[in-house]
Amino acid sequence: MTKIRKSSIEMDKEEFRKIGYQLIDDISSFIDSIDQKPVTQNESPSQLQELLGNSSLPENGRPAAELMSKTTDLLFNHSLLNGHPKFFGYITSSAAPIGALADLLAASVNPNVGAHILSPMATEIEKQTIRWLCNFIGVPSAYGGILVSGGNMANFTGFLAARTAKAPQNIKEDGIQNTSNKLRVYCSKTTHTWIEKAVVLFGLGTKSVRWIPTDASNKMDIKVLETTIKNDLENDCLPLMVVGTAGDVSTGVVDNLGEISAICKTYNLWFHIDGAYGVPAAIVPKFNHLFEGIKEADSIALDPHKWLYSPLEAGCTLVKNPQHLIDTFSSHPEYYNFSNIGDDKAQNFYEYGLQNSRGFRALKVWLTLQQVGRNGYEKLISEDIELSEMLYDLADKHPELEAVSQNLSITTFRYVPKESANNMEYLNTLNEAILNELQTGGEVFLSNAIVKGQYSLRACIVNFRTSKKDIQEIIEIIIRTARKVHLKIFQAVE
Repeated sequence: MTKIRKSSIEMDKEEFRKIGYQLIDDISSFIDSIDQKPVTQNESPSQLQELLGNSSLPENGRPAAELMSKTTDLLFNHSLLNGHPKFFGYITSSAAPIGALADLLAASVNPNVGAHILSPMATEIEKQTIRWLCNFIGVPSAYGGILVSGGNMANFTGFLAARTAKAPQNIKEDGIQNTSNKLRVYCSKTTHTWIEKAVVLFGLGTKSVRWIPTDASNKMDIKVLETTIKNDLENDCLPLMVVGTAGDVSTGVVDNLGEISAICKTYNLWFHIDGAYGVPAAIVPKFNHLFEGIKEADSIALDPHKWLYSPLEAGCTLVKNPQHLIDTFSSHPEYYNFSNIGDDKAQNFYEYGLQNSRGFRALKVWLTLQQVGRNGYEKLISEDIELSEMLYDLADKHPELEAVSQNLSITTFRYVPKESANNMEYLNTLNEAILNELQTGGEVFLSNAIVKGQYSLRACIVNFRTSKKDIQEIIEIIIRTARKVHLKIFQAVE
């Protein structure tokens, strides 16, 4: 008789059930009371290390129930809570609870969504998720795509597809160093830092980027863009792509995508849209005009873990012609046996991106899209924008605040004491100090933006837990904190 292997890593049914039920109970209580907790505890690295202890790797194991209980306490009581209704820093949304359950379910099955044969149902769910995301933002479902870790990877994937499509055909064999023309990429000065990483990591170099200035509305200057492309062509350069931004990270501005698209068509450039943050707002009819031209994009980056409220990590690249992804990423070593599934043609996601082994990111997005639905998302995103507009109006009306900008769900503003209204240098120093105080205070979490040389407080609302009451309360918190910081700096100067 064959004996069942005993393993210290396995759990029997009852142990798993008991620990799992306790964890679900703890998570339920955490979510229910998250608004009563500090946004952050502001603990130093050394304090956190002391909590963890300095022991070496254990020689022997410990009970799973004991480990889960301790770890639950560590995470719930010593984390920055981006699900808190007063978290407006950066662009990390409050995560949909169904997404947490989805990650548990996905990890339990543990499919490798690199090839269909390794993940039959997960692959089909990811394919359907891609189609639904196309429908969500208003591009044809013929676009293909892939779920990735986040904005950097989503944009990298589009960037590499563009390089394959528009660079000389011998680039795979001979490399970029053997191209006869200098490759060029065009983007505005507000473009996210991913573009600098991309040109360094993928061989073009930082000198390949043409930084196009912005106009008075902080959008890419279209006239300068076209002039720059013409000049490069006259000087034996090879323009590859233009990056348009659909919701820049500092102020939420959307470039004139339709005009950029027309220029790309005229000069045969790849049109990539970085919509990691803002493109989901295309679902709201009131803002649909901002995204005219999106259907002409060759590739689009968007992050479900931003404005679709998915837990980290979930980014996405959509490409008008999916063959460009296959041309860029596909390989067929002899040890791959991924095509033998009968008469149907399998889609293997390793051919669509940088990863071979891939987790099941799509499940949490797929489930949340179904739980919320198109109408639900339109309502949630509209409410986030309305709350941002409310914050701008309250700042504009307050005698000690100056409203600076408001686009999509991002508002920027700054504290301006009457006696220092004309001292730009002091105001920048003051508002930076105010932000630092707010970020460590635990009552509200904002970030910063530099808008026309002004250091501003920045609130990005991608948070389904935030209410009008929270917006009113943060004005009071900011004013109280700002007055204290202003007085402290003045006293230090005296």
